[in-house]
Amino acid sequence: MVLDNRSASNPPADATPRSRPGDPSANVSEAPPNTHADRVAALRTQWDAQPPDTPIRLAKRTSNLFRPRTRTTSPGLDVSSLTHVLDVDPVARTADVEGMVTYEQLVDATLPHGLMPLVVPQLKTITVGGAVTGLGIESSSFRNGMPHESVLEMEILTGDGEVVLARPSNEHSELFFGFPNSYGTLGYALRLLVELEPVRPYVRLRHLRHSDPRTYFAELARHCAEGDADFVDGTVFGPDELYLTLGTFTDEAPATSDYTWLDVYYTSIRERDIDYLHTRDYLWRWDTDWFWCSRALGVQHRLVRLLLGPDRLRSDNYWKIVAFDRRHGVSRRVNRLLGRPQREAVIQDIEVPVDAAADFLDFLHREVPLSPVWICPVRQRHPDRQWPLYELDPHTLYVNFGFWGTLPVLPGRGHDARNRLVEQKVTELGGRKSLYSEAFYDERTFWRLYNGPAYERLKHRYDPQGRLLDLYSKCVKAE
Repeated sequence: MVLDNRSASNPPADATPRSRPGDPSANVSEAPPNTHADRVAALRTQWDAQPPDTPIRLAKRTSNLFRPRTRTTSPGLDVSSLTHVLDVDPVARTADVEGMVTYEQLVDATLPHGLMPLVVPQLKTITVGGAVTGLGIESSSFRNGMPHESVLEMEILTGDGEVVLARPSNEHSELFFGFPNSYGTLGYALRLLVELEPVRPYVRLRHLRHSDPRTYFAELARHCAEGDADFVDGTVFGPDELYLTLGTFTDEAPATSDYTWLDVYYTSIRERDIDYLHTRDYLWRWDTDWFWCSRALGVQHRLVRLLLGPDRLRSDNYWKIVAFDRRHGVSRRVNRLLGRPQREAVIQDIEVPVDAAADFLDFLHREVPLSPVWICPVRQRHPDRQWPLYELDPHTLYVNFGFWGTLPVLPGRGHDARNRLVEQKVTELGGRKSLYSEAFYDERTFWRLYNGPAYERLKHRYDPQGRLLDLYSKCVKAE
């Protein structure tokens, strides 16, 4: 059946995804006694009960964001019930999901049908709603763009407490296109209809080493243009040690590797020219070790991994440890007691045009010497569309750089000096910076980069009373 004729006033009934005979449907729970409409009605009741003079917030215990969040005593909106995969349509190749469905849930619901979302962000507990109101990227982004580009419609609870259905061509189309990169400051996605694409059982990986950055990025651009792989990303270990990883779907594999427990995926890139993974394991290859950030927690030692078991080796568990440390300042106090220098956290994802990628990498090695660095090409999927709060040139291939870690504070430069250097360099090279981590722009620069006039129009229409924080207050001032 085709789902694109539903309205917000007549949302879909709950249904578990249909499976072929004999196929498992792991992690897909049976339909609960209440419906999506009941859950939305309960959320509206919560909204009405919120004190009128306090900002509306979500009551979320966990997050995949890496910027400070103000701790409040207000209860916030409990959206924990909006975690249902409502329908998977293998004919139309669509999935109808609630906003708090994680990509782990969605992948486990679609793979039995031989399908996957067009872009699957790297961490299991990123939610579909979160990836759309924020941003997501992965190794299929050179052909499929970002997660919001495969959304067909969204049911959104707006800042004025109304539930609207936003589509590319209806009366709420401006909200549809302005929702990505709004980070919950215009409203919350309650339900999304997303496109899916076919998969095959395995992914064959080729790890191609390069020693010259300009040749490396030229080859990356060539493979993206020729479309000779289903997935393209890369890992940079040093100025002359760069790996380009090409993934191709295949029906057969002579043997498969397992990076869900004892072995670490990113170290295998240096050790293997060819590798094979089950498709599900490929999609979550980075999650077991949070890319490589699990090493800071001491869990890349084989004995430690053996004792912990695969269920504990997950990005959401690591995030909880880091959040606890941030909240209580444990590592900061330990470093102070041991006389260690203060450190600046540099946790960033940025995009620059591929022609500027070698220059940016040179800047990173010189000013922000973190290693490894993740490389991921991305091109806007629909060249005729505009996403005003995160505008990319639709005819340009961009390269995402992900670099995460801490470095000693630069003497006399403050605790945010390197982050500010990154922001300046990205702007200089015509790039964009994701707001999932900390941002340090002054307000005038911020609104120039993130289309203040377009945002103000949306804010005036969908949150005229300012019940939700504005984008600058939330992402820079961390209110």
